[in-house]
Amino acid sequence: MVFQYTNAFVTIASVNFEELVSFYTRFLEQKPVLLIPNVYAEFNLVSMRLGIFKPKNTNESEFEAIAKSKISLCLEVNHLEDAIAHLTALGYPPPGDISIASHGREIYAYDPDGNRLILHQAPVNDN
Repeated sequence: MVFQYTNAFVTIASVNFEELVSFYTRFLEQKPVLLIPNVYAEFNLVSMRLGIFKPKNTNESEFEAIAKSKISLCLEVNHLEDAIAHLTALGYPPPGDISIASHGREIYAYDPDGNRLILHQAPVNDN
């Protein structure tokens, strides 16, 4: 038997549901395509869906602890400085400097819950 799936998406659990949905609405400059108030919101990104859900009261303690996550939401952008300015205008400026990686320029930022965002700009091909 072969394992098959039809779609994949990333979800973020947050006890600060409204604040996080508001942040991503402003950051992505789009309203959720699906919104169940105080329960679930979903955004359609290029080639991906991002869901934000409020954990049930019986599971909240699992998501309340602030711990460094090993998962990052990585977004490739056309203009890194514009993305940095946008996050800064939202009140969430990246705490560090732009770094150069083998795949281009990138910077780390964080959403209101401390989830890591990696904004990445691929190198320009001058061929």
